[in-house]
Amino acid sequence: MKQIPLKKLVFSGVFLALCIILPYFTGHIPQIGSALSPMHIPVLICGFICGAPYAALIGFIAPILGYFINGMPPLMPIGLSMAFEMATYGIASGLLHTILPKKSIYLYVSLILSMLVGRAVWGIASVILFSLQGKAFTFQLFLSGAFINAIPGIICHILIIPPLVIGIKKSHFLN
Repeated sequence: MKQIPLKKLVFSGVFLALCIILPYFTGHIPQIGSALSPMHIPVLICGFICGAPYAALIGFIAPILGYFINGMPPLMPIGLSMAFEMATYGIASGLLHTILPKKSIYLYVSLILSMLVGRAVWGIASVILFSLQGKAFTFQLFLSGAFINAIPGIICHILIIPPLVIGIKKSHFLN
């Protein structure tokens, strides 16, 4: 049986805790919280640092755990669609970072592709989950939620995540 690296397990726990804590900083103004997507940041970083399996698990658990701890995000359909989106962020960022060359520019490429794939999965999950409730999830709602309203968060993620990942990797903490 393969042994789970303790440092990756600990780091994953820290990223899960950050997923729960970071939304508190924007929770008083829901528009800012939904625009900056603070819960997404630790999951994406977890993919780069710990790998796809850890980040997928953290990404899926975080919105569900967030709901049970503080009531946000609403579990159905928002929280569950976020769970699939964030699990995809974790898988994509972890896999792309493993596959692509280890140069800084590819960290940005991995991040942007991960965000695009995650948003596509969010859209698909939202269509399914909204329809289960008898509600429509239109293409306009998808564009608005995934891109137009998310522009501040997308910019924030592109500016913050790569330098943090580079700093954590340079620290050699996981080696």
